[in-house]
Amino acid sequence: MLKYKYCFKKNQWKKLMEEKAMAKKEIATFEELQETLNRLNNPGALLVAGKEKSNPMTIGWGSVGIIWGRPIFAVLVRPSRFTHGLMESWPEFTVNIPSLEMDKIVNFCGTKSGRDVDKIAECKLTLEPGHKIEVPSLAECPIHYECRIVHKNNVIPSELINEITSEFYPSGDFHTVYFGEILGVYRNK
Repeated sequence: MLKYKYCFKKNQWKKLMEEKAMAKKEIATFEELQETLNRLNNPGALLVAGKEKSNPMTIGWGSVGIIWGRPIFAVLVRPSRFTHGLMESWPEFTVNIPSLEMDKIVNFCGTKSGRDVDKIAECKLTLEPGHKIEVPSLAECPIHYECRIVHKNNVIPSELINEITSEFYPSGDFHTVYFGEILGVYRNK
């Protein structure tokens, strides 16, 4: 939806975005942690990156906790992924927790590349403006986390045990781990 911003007069666009932002309410950081971990494990969550052109990518790996005295959502993205470039270009992201009815969307976003297809359009998803960041969330997801990258590091192959390397990295392409400070968590009203 953000790509259509220029079809509206400035005040119309601002009003529309404010109305959309009112569809969710802010909740305590860890209030939906169990639901988040359940969905992250199956079917996955939708990581949205990119300020100018946003792209959702399915993630199944992540961690939520306290690091450096801050609430952190750590996500892993392979350098070969389109989303990796978006994460490198803007230091914010959202993690969107889908409902069970969104399994097909989660699967689509995990098997198609944003280089080749506009996943927002193909899945008929609606981008909502961030409350505290400039990267949007997905209106269709009942929960989302708004995060600012505070640190990143590359997985070091020599530091992994052989079972993990052989199972998850047979062709290399080791992840970058992005540590996002959770600035806000929102749930549908």
